[in-house]
Amino acid sequence: MTGTRAPAGRAVLPVVLSATFVQLLNVTVAQVAAPSIQAGLGTGPGAVRLVLAGYTLTYACLLITAARLGDRYGYRRLFAIGTAIFLAASLACAAAPGPVWLVAARLVQGAGSGLVAPQVLSIIQVAVPERDRPRAMGLYGATMGVASLAGPLVGGLLVGFGWRLVFLITVPMALLSLAGAALLPAARGTGPQRVDVTGAVLVTAGFGALLLPLTLGGEVGEPWWTWAGPAASAVLLAGFALTLRRPDALIRPSVLRDRTAPWGVTLVFVFNAGVPSFTYLLLLHLQTALGRSALAAALVSAPFAAAAIAGSRAAPALSARHGPRALTAAALALAVTAAALPPVLDGPWAAALLAAGGAAFGVFTASVFALVLARVERDAAGSVSGLLPTAQQLGGTIGVALGGLAYSAVPGGSYGYAMAYEAAVFAATALISIALSRGGGGCGARPDLRRPPTRASGSPPPSTGSARTGTADGSTPRTGSPC
Repeated sequence: MTGTRAPAGRAVLPVVLSATFVQLLNVTVAQVAAPSIQAGLGTGPGAVRLVLAGYTLTYACLLITAARLGDRYGYRRLFAIGTAIFLAASLACAAAPGPVWLVAARLVQGAGSGLVAPQVLSIIQVAVPERDRPRAMGLYGATMGVASLAGPLVGGLLVGFGWRLVFLITVPMALLSLAGAALLPAARGTGPQRVDVTGAVLVTAGFGALLLPLTLGGEVGEPWWTWAGPAASAVLLAGFALTLRRPDALIRPSVLRDRTAPWGVTLVFVFNAGVPSFTYLLLLHLQTALGRSALAAALVSAPFAAAAIAGSRAAPALSARHGPRALTAAALALAVTAAALPPVLDGPWAAALLAAGGAAFGVFTASVFALVLARVERDAAGSVSGLLPTAQQLGGTIGVALGGLAYSAVPGGSYGYAMAYEAAVFAATALISIALSRGGGGCGARPDLRRPPTRASGSPPPSTGSARTGTADGSTPRTGSPC
């Protein structure tokens, strides 16, 4: 592909970050509306659970394949197609006459988000000048965090006017993202351009067989397929692993050779096994055990969300100075928050703990993707752009299931067991981040995120606001220090 002039990073970021915000807001905003949806459609709790889980199911399953499709057909094209699908499905959700229609629309909505998410990271790597990329990644992480935390509050405010508004609220921002897609660079990946259809089918079916029992098993009485699903998933994903030896594999061989990528993907997976479930369990405890309304529960958790914004703003400077050690400190702070947070969540002590945990969440979320991607090899960027959001969504889905099991271990709910699970997950996150800082980097040294890396001989020059989007063949510029 011939290069095209890169649009200024400041014009690209609002487009891609608005898409990220609306995708992740959609994960949590419907949770608060679940009772209203059930009453409005006259359906049972199992169907409502499908409405909630269907979105994340297709979202997570398509991410790796979508990253490879972006490499093949272009990041802007996949971004626009996915946004259009999401937009149409959002309107279909709001107009749903019954539960079957709503579940189908949510599955399509998740598929649209799954197509878009990996393109966002690839576009940031292509369009944003290298010296500005840490800040851009910090904004990306902050957007993810704020969107996830804003969902319950937005849902609590809207549900009083009818549950259909919960799905319509995403339409204006999706329209802006679709209109802004013309500003995005028409770049694509390098290397073999054929998409491995066998690998795509295996990985999508494998993740589906794993996630479906986790999300729905408890609601349908755990029939035989909830036990057979994980076994089938293991077989399917093992078959997918065999396809990675092909030259056109969905995950590039350079990802498997790079020491940063496995540690980074594992870190994102484990961290997200704690974060969505942490807020979910707090809201569940506030509403079921303490009898709070949806809006009142969301307001109690507001210090966590507000401090997360402050933490995300401080994240670029902290990660530039301390590297993965900033992630270790943030994970430990979250572990302490979970361990010390009292069951009665009123008062200044609970608010202070929630604020501390929120700040740590903001630092971690806004830093981790930048620290991992800073040292990923150029031709692996597309695959890693799919792997990191995949780890995020898989970790979140599995974490909500495990956290829910911990909470329901005692009749009436066990807040203590739930917070013990959270503390253990965040402690494990801290240990993995220590391993990352001790040699998980692809070049064996911590990158300096404050300035562009030294250019290796023969490598393309760093991107600038007036430079081309990539190399002459459309490749993504190197994302970190040369190895």
